[in-house]
Amino acid sequence: MLKNRQTDQNSDRFISTLTKNTVAIILAGGRGSRLKNLTDWRAKPAVQFGGKFRIIDFPLSNCINSGIRRINVATQYKAQSLIQHIQRGWGFLRGEFNEFVNIIPAQQRISEDWYKGTADAVYQNIDLLREQANAEYILILAGDHIYKMDYGKMLVTHVRNNADMTVACINVPLEDAKGFGVLAVDENDRVIEFAEKPANPKHMPDDPTKAFASMGIYVFNAKFLYEQLIRDAGDPKSSHDFGGDIIPYIIQKYKIQAHRFTDSCVGVKNDHFYWRDVGTIDAYWEANMELTKVIPELNLYDRDWPIWTYQEQLPPAKFVFNDEGRTGKATDSLVSGGCLISGSSVTNSILFSDVRVHSYCNIEGSVILPKVTVNRNVVLKNVVIDRGCVIPEGMEIGVDLSLDAKRFYVSEKGIVLVTPDMLGQDLYRVI
Repeated sequence: MLKNRQTDQNSDRFISTLTKNTVAIILAGGRGSRLKNLTDWRAKPAVQFGGKFRIIDFPLSNCINSGIRRINVATQYKAQSLIQHIQRGWGFLRGEFNEFVNIIPAQQRISEDWYKGTADAVYQNIDLLREQANAEYILILAGDHIYKMDYGKMLVTHVRNNADMTVACINVPLEDAKGFGVLAVDENDRVIEFAEKPANPKHMPDDPTKAFASMGIYVFNAKFLYEQLIRDAGDPKSSHDFGGDIIPYIIQKYKIQAHRFTDSCVGVKNDHFYWRDVGTIDAYWEANMELTKVIPELNLYDRDWPIWTYQEQLPPAKFVFNDEGRTGKATDSLVSGGCLISGSSVTNSILFSDVRVHSYCNIEGSVILPKVTVNRNVVLKNVVIDRGCVIPEGMEIGVDLSLDAKRFYVSEKGIVLVTPDMLGQDLYRVI
């Protein structure tokens, strides 16, 4: 089964019968409440990232690049912009070849309840998974993290170890591990213990300063998964969650294998294995700002492992005026199509599509989402500006945080989030 491995000069991918016999389901129904008002009108996986992408594009692209072309996306919370994005950008797969990206909204298929947990989200769609023929393995993914990973290599770990379930793990400092599901493993990386958000996480066998944290990425033998979902659904004491219920139950009775992210991370740079949970405004801003570095850890220019997306067809970015005190320029910044910078300075910032910046503005350390208009004489510093905002002429944001806190959201690290409703403006362009 493994001999069909496909390699080329620049990559080592396990595109084989393993990936072809795998069906993926991406759990993309979460709000992401720690992103505050940024998710008032969209689910976290639909939040824009990196100048032209949405968070959901990363697990979707990982699937396609890994050779997994049967993908389900389970949605729930305010899913319209997510559904619209997938319909527009991910419709290139061919149904006649049994390839698809299915959008499966929460629709009370089995009971009158909405999704009650991660396991329940899969269980409520068990009939759809069973209909997707020849699925030997089910790959379950979180839809809200930024990373590049070859899932084919994780499938190889699963099969070679004759596992019933395999959990992808990332190395995190012990203190940070308190917010994750933490695994203890034996010398062969078989999982022997699992604790959800433990107060005292167990360290890795070969590094006392770090722990194995679950990435929320699982491979199951399909029949085994269905059996466990049905059993768990009938347990009235269960919260119907993979980390909280499924894994603790099966760990003593079946073979659960750990897969190290370091073995399948794509684009490793100087032993840095890129994975980001952009779950807070600070983390979201920092991850975007990292991309403005000369050589960022996340390579968005990688032709061997591209990140696919949908983007509206727009004219090139344009910079106008070169007068004294009125020069249109951007340095150490990402500027997307449709942007027009008129006589203003943009530094260490990311401007998404169709942003208009009028003259005499000073923009620094800013993440500006699509279709924002910045009027004259505006100062923006260390801000996240939501889609569709119109910043009034002369407004200063990020300069006086005490003033900003009265009208906007200010994070622990002093990042200011601005949304249209905070400005008393129409929400029609928010999604």
